[in-house]
Amino acid sequence: MTTSPLFRVALRPLTGGMTTICADEVDTRGWIASIVMSATVFTVVTAEMLPVGLLTPIGGSLHVSEGTAGLALTTTGVVSALAAPVLPLVLGRRDRRAVLGGLMVLLAFAAFVAAIAPVYWVFIAARVLMGISIGGVWLLTIGLARRVVPEHAAGPATSLIFSGIGIASVLGIPAGAYVGELVGWRWAFVGVGLLSLGLAAALVAFLPNLAPERSVQLSDVREVLQIKDVRVGLVLVALIVTGHFAAYTYVRPLIEPHTGPALIGAFLLAYGVAGVVGNFLTGALRPTRALAVIAAGIALATAALPFVGTAGSLLLLILWGLAYGGTSVSTQAWGHAAAPNAPESSSAVLVGVYNGSIALGAFTGGQVADHLGTTTVTWLPAVLATAALIVLLANRRQRG
Repeated sequence: MTTSPLFRVALRPLTGGMTTICADEVDTRGWIASIVMSATVFTVVTAEMLPVGLLTPIGGSLHVSEGTAGLALTTTGVVSALAAPVLPLVLGRRDRRAVLGGLMVLLAFAAFVAAIAPVYWVFIAARVLMGISIGGVWLLTIGLARRVVPEHAAGPATSLIFSGIGIASVLGIPAGAYVGELVGWRWAFVGVGLLSLGLAAALVAFLPNLAPERSVQLSDVREVLQIKDVRVGLVLVALIVTGHFAAYTYVRPLIEPHTGPALIGAFLLAYGVAGVVGNFLTGALRPTRALAVIAAGIALATAALPFVGTAGSLLLLILWGLAYGGTSVSTQAWGHAAAPNAPESSSAVLVGVYNGSIALGAFTGGQVADHLGTTTVTWLPAVLATAALIVLLANRRQRG
């Protein structure tokens, strides 16, 4: 009688560890770990972006303007940006699997606090805690695939893990918007908290031991920043991500006049589906070409958005999703090519700039929305994405 690889994994603790681990078993466990990490990415992105679909009800409930409510996204981004470069120095050689589990427990606690927040400052305090968790999860996720699957499968596993970003747009953010319409925005945060607790247990159960490949020192971060291609990549991240979130944070008030509240969830769903497709499509391109396609798509979609009706809004949201969906995979590939021997320290600066750009974009978009009107925020991504194209042309190189 034969047993499946998964059954042999389950039997190992009962047989004193004597069962031989076959290659198929290792592959299976690696793909299960990748799926768990994809679900984790889905959850942290949903938690971070949840205010996007709930901006209007959050602002109304906590008695603040839409621009002020958008600062919830800014707060999380700033804290994530600060946490990512610092955490490797604080964590030392602690097992990254246990750290990931602890970060998801922290995310659950923060989500529950946000759900019961009676006033705006309590809600913002919860978003600070979320920022610490999200920054840490992003840091430890980048480059994880090559540690849990064979080298030849690292590319597909990376796309699988980061598909959680697009799936969060497909399911998480629209689901939050639907929950907000049905039973109130607070229950959306309760759902994130429960999901985070479940994933904390799954991470500990299914990930292998993940000792750091080497202890990260402050000097490692400085050395990575001395690499020109790393700096160029960080500039591209700053331009694309800042521009994107300047407008996307306010996508609900942007499209609501054309669609009405009832269609918001459906339109965000279409955006998210496009994002998943874009995640996998751009994974097949060289980073330089992928980032050029991303920047051009964002510039075109956002520049045209204020001038179209319902059908046009839907088509442009799909184009926007297709373009932005591959940003995480493409910027990670750029960073890995630029600093292949320093994965954790290069990831730290990438995550820091990425989350700082989310914060800057949300803040800038909020200021523009409050003072010049919501529709004007779409010019920010149009201009900044065009600037990213110029940077790419100025630093054009062949990349694998």
